[in-house]
Formats: sequence, structure tokens, C-alpha cells
Amino acid sequence: MTDAVQDEQHDGAQALDALLLGGPRTLSLRDLADRAGLDLELVRLYWRTLGLPHPDADDVAFTCRDAEAVERVAGLLHEDHLGSRTMISLTRALGHTSDRLALWQVEALVEDMATRHHLDDPAARRAVLDELPGLAPVLEAQLLHAYRRHLAAIASRYSVEFAAGQDVGGDPAALPLARAVGFADMVSFTRRTAGLGSTDLSDFVQRFETAARDVVTQGGGRVVKTIGDAVLFVADDVRTGARVALELARVLGGDLDVEREKGAGGIAEGARGVTPVRVGVVWGRVLSRFGDVFGPSVNVAARLTDVADPSTVLTDPATARLLVDTPGLLLEPLPARELEGIGTLAPVRLRTT
Repeated sequence: MTDAVQDEQHDGAQALDALLLGGPRTLSLRDLADRAGLDLELVRLYWRTLGLPHPDADDVAFTCRDAEAVERVAGLLHEDHLGSRTMISLTRALGHTSDRLALWQVEALVEDMATRHHLDDPAARRAVLDELPGLAPVLEAQLLHAYRRHLAAIASRYSVEFAAGQDVGGDPAALPLARAVGFADMVSFTRRTAGLGSTDLSDFVQRFETAARDVVTQGGGRVVKTIGDAVLFVADDVRTGARVALELARVLGGDLDVEREKGAGGIAEGARGVTPVRVGVVWGRVLSRFGDVFGPSVNVAARLTDVADPSTVLTDPATARLLVDTPGLLLEPLPARELEGIGTLAPVRLRTT
């Protein structure tokens, strides 16, 4: 690579850096702390919890836009709208989510560039860098729009759920949220993906996640997280949770037209067919923190997938009692099983009529 090419790439990187960060890097970490009226170590912690490099206090590495972000957080602290511990928790959430989102989007752009223009990986990445100045404002606007819509959806759910006050049966120690929690776990994931190259493996996992999210969302539930070969979802009422669980078992292998799904965008396109799932769904109280849910019902739902047959849905007896007389639903009691970390439990299989 010639010096001229290296200089051109360096200039391009600097221009992109200025575009994304709102200007040149003219400030140090100490400058940010002084401008915001915050302790230097708190500002250092803020930067670290974003998941980004935190240089020495006097290294010039920050822009005016960085300073404005810190000053907005400082305003919340100074006006007592939130404590420093909460500020760090919120910042960590932003850092974790933004890091994954940015990487996901850039890798998707690289894959698109390589496929459409028949480029090798290094060339595709250089091409994406050239395109980013035009794409970044659109991606940013879409991110803000999506965030606001999701925040509004949460506020709407809370306004309905808690309008008359939360009933936890008078127990101050009870977990706050009543939810149906479900796990859908791929069957034989390791065997079915053995030998797949990186592209096919990525496509396989992505199609599973996409299909699972579509089923959960269309059924009225919400995906909490995907864990490679599994998806964790919640629903606000027990019948919705059961319907989502049954639909996941049906769509992901139980009632799948593999030949049809080999078409463009189908679940089986370009991979070794699809794998069915085992599903567990349980009603109970949970704690929602850090974008995840916790509680005994989460553990039971996960363990039920260990003993479920492929393309079937299991629940516990307490949840089954809540589903009695649900139209279109059959409940089939099964022999008691030992669930790891749970103890003996008699599962109930859910079926549609």
C-alpha cells in the first residue's frame, strides 16, 4: 500500500470520525469533568460503562458532543432526578445495546456489500466505510424512532397494568410483575449445525431468531432475549403465553412446509432444513432488570424444555389450572419428572384441538 493511499484512507477515517462524533476531538476527560461539574472518576466510570476506551485524564480524545452528553447526565444528577448508581446502570444498558446494535448493522452491511457486488471480505469492509457517511444519519434516525416507539409501548402497558395499583397479595417481598414466561429451545442444534461454514451458520441462527421474533410478536408476546439456540419470551396474560408457545412449536418444525420455506427469505433457505423446538411456558411473578427477567417461573420454564419432546409445549400444574376451559386448548397430564434444580414436577402438555 502506497503512502498516498494510506494518507487518503487516514483522511477518510478522520472525516467519518468528525461526522459521527459531531466535530474534531479537542477535549480531554478532565475537560469533560470540569465542564459538567462532576468528579473526574465519575466521568471516567461513565465512559467505561459505555464500553468504550477510556484514555488518560489529559489525553485529547473527546468532542464537544461528548461534553454535551456528559453535561446532560450531570444535569440529572445535580437536579436529583436520579442517583449516580442508577446513572451508571442506564449508561451500561446504553453501552451494551449500542455496541451490539452497531456491530450487527455494520456486519449486515458488509454481508450485503459482499453479496451484491461480489467482493471479498476486506474489500466489502472498505466499501462500507465509504458508504457510512451517507448511511449513518438514516440509521441514527431509525434508531431514535424505534426507541421512542418501544418506550411508548412500555408506558402504555404500564398505564393499563398499574392504573388501579399493583396487587401482590399483600406480600411486600413478592416479585412485582405477573407474566407468562416461555423458553423455546432448538432440538439437536449442535448436530444440525456441525460442519456449516460461518455464512451458513450465521444464516441459520439469524433465520431462527427472525422467525421466533415474528411468531412471538404476532402472537402478542415480547422477546426478552435470544441465546443462540434458544429464545426467551414473556406475555402479559397466561392464555397469550400459551398461544405463543404453541405457535412457536408449530412454526419452527412441527407443521413446517420445508420445501416452501426454502424459498427466498424462508426459514430453511440456504441451510440444512430447520430444527424443531421444545417449548416450556409458565405463569408466575418475575423481576425485570437489565433487559432480562428473573424468578422461579423462568427457571421452571427453562427446565421444562429439557424434558419436552420435539415440537411440543409443556407447562406446570399451576399454570395448567389457569388454562382450564381455554377454547381450542387441550391439557394432557404427564408422569412426574425430576427437573434439575427444581425437583419433582408433573408436567402438563399443551395441545390445540
